[in-house]
Amino acid sequence: MKDSSIIQKLKDGNAAFLSGEKPVGNISPDLRKALSENGQSPYAVIITCSDSRVVPEYIFSASPGDLFIIRTAGCVVDDFERGTVEYGVRHLGSKLVCVMGHTKCGAVGAAMHSHGEEPEALTILVGEVKSAIGDEQDSYTAIKLDTQNSIKRLKESTYLKEQAASGDIEIIGAMYDIDTGAVEFFE
Repeated sequence: MKDSSIIQKLKDGNAAFLSGEKPVGNISPDLRKALSENGQSPYAVIITCSDSRVVPEYIFSASPGDLFIIRTAGCVVDDFERGTVEYGVRHLGSKLVCVMGHTKCGAVGAAMHSHGEEPEALTILVGEVKSAIGDEQDSYTAIKLDTQNSIKRLKESTYLKEQAASGDIEIIGAMYDIDTGAVEFFE
């Protein structure tokens, strides 16, 4: 597919966010009414961290209906997340799936410094990140490895793998910099 227009749309939205000159997206009552009456057709699925500093709608200057967003600590992907992405692609027509990690990720930091003292469910989450990053001690590299692992987990879906292979969708990774607000795409 290599629909660079969708990636460019995200890049342009991030540039608008960085400039601070343009209001973030269209949030008009008319748009809300149109989405209510006609449904949604987001151009991209964004899987990102639950971190409250990472807000894709703002980061990409998007309007309601533009992005189908899935948030989990550490961008961890399992069956529910894969199914949600499949829904976004199959039923909503999204053509781009972007897993976006971010600097200063607490989940990755916890995995880097874990001593197995977390409660049960958190141990599972941190364990998934730890399996992706191994003994990596460089934070940026660890976050990138975690992002790549989530992309690999998405491609465990036969449907998503087939859609990507046929060029109907593209699955990419990205990194959001908490300090600068810039997004680096791994194309």
